[in-house]
Amino acid sequence: MAKLRTISLVALLLAAMGSANADTLQMQGASAGSNDERPTRGMTQASVESKYGSPAAVKAPVGDPPITRWEYANFVVFFEHDKVIHAVVKR
Repeated sequence: MAKLRTISLVALLLAAMGSANADTLQMQGASAGSNDERPTRGMTQASVESKYGSPAAVKAPVGDPPITRWEYANFVVFFEHDKVIHAVVKR
């Protein structure tokens, strides 16, 4: 009886190992992009403006800590105080 349990357990483990798989999520219109396409986290407002020029629009700071949004033609940059916290490429 113990031998039957051992064989059953081994068969169950082998079956579980063989059925593992993963899916790949593909999103249209989104790409990792290179760091030259948009500012990186930690850059100052002065360094962003120096590298990418003046933004097309600047939204006033909101909240505490203040979050400011600069809009460029191809991306939007979010600042906390004067440091980049996030930059996203526009679709």
